[in-house]
Amino acid sequence: MTTTTFRIGGDLDVRRLGFGAMHLPTEAGPARENALKVARRAVDLGVTLIDTAHMYGWGANEELLAEALHPYPAELLITTKVGVARVEGEWRLDGRPGTLRHQVEQALRRLRVERIELLQLHRIDPGTPLGDQLGTLRDLQAEGLVGRIGLSEVTVAELAQAREIVDIVSVQNRYNLLDREHEPVLDTCAAAGIAFLPWRPVAWGKTGAEAEIAAVSADLGATPTQVALAWLLHRSPVVLPIPGTASIEHLEENLAAAELELTPAHRDRLDRLAGGAGSAAGAD
Repeated sequence: MTTTTFRIGGDLDVRRLGFGAMHLPTEAGPARENALKVARRAVDLGVTLIDTAHMYGWGANEELLAEALHPYPAELLITTKVGVARVEGEWRLDGRPGTLRHQVEQALRRLRVERIELLQLHRIDPGTPLGDQLGTLRDLQAEGLVGRIGLSEVTVAELAQAREIVDIVSVQNRYNLLDREHEPVLDTCAAAGIAFLPWRPVAWGKTGAEAEIAAVSADLGATPTQVALAWLLHRSPVVLPIPGTASIEHLEENLAAAELELTPAHRDRLDRLAGGAGSAAGAD
């Protein structure tokens, strides 16, 4: 049976199946009102990990979550990301110390908190020395404005380099049943006890593979989406999927995946869809 919780950084307990807020509409109107309901329903259903970012609506997503959920339940972790800026209507990577500090200060205000318990660098900015980027986040941590530091979309080498500068407690890379490009990063995280938050945790597009997933789903009386999420939860205890949706129906479907147990035969069948999974830690 899979474990249902994980302790990020060794001291922050969350339920492993979280919620990604990126798809929640933020513009005024019925869609926003529904988005507020979705966020509240997620917490009602036991979600304790919600992922957002400065880039999601340029702060509007953070404000939406605060409107929906503040004052926050004691067990709720809202993690946000910084390091992407909008310049003349277009986004670009911006890891300059001044930008990172400003975005963190904005996030604190928008989320209505005094400290961001988990802050992730949205992308490493190749135009700014990594030491300057992580050094800024380390300074903010020392000042009590940030609790823990994570990364997003990094390689094994980048993760190793970052860990020489600051303690890294989470990595958020693209990863799902049919897209395992970052398998070596996941294996590295598993070996080090680092939380791995797969973004785009459910994705389709391979017809033959989808037929296999549908067959497993039929065997289990579940949906293909639930099977894909259950596979992630079985993949490693450090995996914390954050599926997103703007639909309460889909939210409830996603979260029900936490109760789905895959048999060894089903897991083997799914592992083979992308050339196998469950490789030894550090393998690349």
